[in-house]
Amino acid sequence: MDADVIIVGAGLSGLVAAQELTSRGRKVALVDQESAANLGGQAYWSFGGLFIVDSPEQRRLRVKDSFELAWNDWQGSARFDRLDDEDLWAERWARAYVEWAASEKRSWIDAQGIKLTPIVGWAERGGLRADGHGNSVPRFHVAWGTGTGVVAPFVRAARRAADAGLLSFHHRHRVDELIVQNGAVTGVRGSLLADDDSPPRGVASNRDVTGSFELTAQAVIVASGGIGGNLDLVRQSWPQRLGTPPQSMIIGVPAYVDGRMLGISAAAGARMVNRDRMWHYTEGVQNWNPIWPGHGIRILPGPSSLWFDALGRRLPDPCLPGYDTLATLKYLRTTPDIAEYDHSWFILNQRIIEKEFALSGSEQNPDITSGDRTAVLRGRLFGKGAPAPVEAFKRHGADFVVARTLEDLVAKMNELTDKPLLDAAELRRQIEARDLQIANPYSKDAQVQGIHNSRRFLGDRLTRTAVPHRILDPQAGPLIGVKLHILTRKTLGGIQTDLDSRALGADGSPVPGLYAVGEAAGFGGGGVHGYSALEGTFLGGCLFSGRQAGRAAADAVA
Repeated sequence: MDADVIIVGAGLSGLVAAQELTSRGRKVALVDQESAANLGGQAYWSFGGLFIVDSPEQRRLRVKDSFELAWNDWQGSARFDRLDDEDLWAERWARAYVEWAASEKRSWIDAQGIKLTPIVGWAERGGLRADGHGNSVPRFHVAWGTGTGVVAPFVRAARRAADAGLLSFHHRHRVDELIVQNGAVTGVRGSLLADDDSPPRGVASNRDVTGSFELTAQAVIVASGGIGGNLDLVRQSWPQRLGTPPQSMIIGVPAYVDGRMLGISAAAGARMVNRDRMWHYTEGVQNWNPIWPGHGIRILPGPSSLWFDALGRRLPDPCLPGYDTLATLKYLRTTPDIAEYDHSWFILNQRIIEKEFALSGSEQNPDITSGDRTAVLRGRLFGKGAPAPVEAFKRHGADFVVARTLEDLVAKMNELTDKPLLDAAELRRQIEARDLQIANPYSKDAQVQGIHNSRRFLGDRLTRTAVPHRILDPQAGPLIGVKLHILTRKTLGGIQTDLDSRALGADGSPVPGLYAVGEAAGFGGGGVHGYSALEGTFLGGCLFSGRQAGRAAADAVA
């Protein structure tokens, strides 16, 4: 045996599993098709949001949360409807994860060295029903260091284990096959890829094959991620309930998130479930300074921007900024007269962009990523103007236009499409109708109600929600239009696993020697989120599933 356990994928879930194994004295071979520069995988690029229930940070902000409320929210969002089959283990994983988020998770991440900012965000506010999709309260805890801060402790642990002789890195090793002997997975075979150390993290690397390799072990953990970087697989898995896939999409993950290991695992006997469930954002913009091909960035919007379809009609409830991602995606892709268009629009003003716009990703939040508390206070609480990365997109981004009058703004917006689709008079009618609702602290407009509700939460009032005002108020200008694209991101289905992260076969029994974690396992059980995610649950799913697999595999190979 070359190791006790082989882990395929050096992202967050694989690193967590490696830490659990090596801390128990097991020998690990960590195999990845990318170079050492990409250690930590796509989690490195994330905003670092973590779903935690009833935390000290929430309580300091007077947020009342509980397991019961969080579990009700999760069930309303997941809508598990395959409980006798594909959701059998997913629902069990979901409850176990919410229990962890409401108990040990906060102290466990602290023990790893992950520190949280005082910021608790209110992501995915939901579908406007108590029993439906969405977070009833803010639960999105941001780590100091963003995604880099979440990944760093496990990278350090892997390097310490390597120095101690318990872990070996096998970079530029692409797994092409799982070795199966007598029904059990006993190793991996694959291709050696040519050295490609020159590209920085995230830049697409070569796939030139220079040789082959084979490694054997008592167990293999698949931690290879999902399909978000492979548009062919995204379109192949696109469900009919979400209409037709866009002809044009931008990509929110590096090119190596290619989904190859899912088919390879299936060929070795693992059961794939819930392949039709996926998570793509509707607020994507083209990165003016891209790192990987088709690189897009998601806008994390506050509640005040007005959202219009490609023909200039305001989106209906609950298709509001920050409320219900997949309901908005479904509306944009299934409404007959706009399904042929691959974009929608935000219209806002300078006052809103300064207070409410954030960009997802470690590189787009340098103050939090660097851990510079002074810069956070100066820029986000007491500063004037929009954060520097947001201003850079406003100045350089291909999807941003700025004007003093609505008529000039609409003319510039129409220049960003093949033919002019927007009518300034109709947009003015809708915006002025909304603006009339601002005079009072109550309203019949659901979005305006949401703005007032948001400002009742101290965190949003300080950092994420502008004082209610008229969009067309000249003192709040200039006006800003943002063309929004579909941004690929997460696979919600994957390899079905039991609560020990053991991969299950077609008959429901474990495939001997095979485990799956992170996005490859639908973040646990083959689809812990069901149909919709509550945000902050992707990194957390990597932590929880990697922890479970590492502990179970350590016991199994003892």
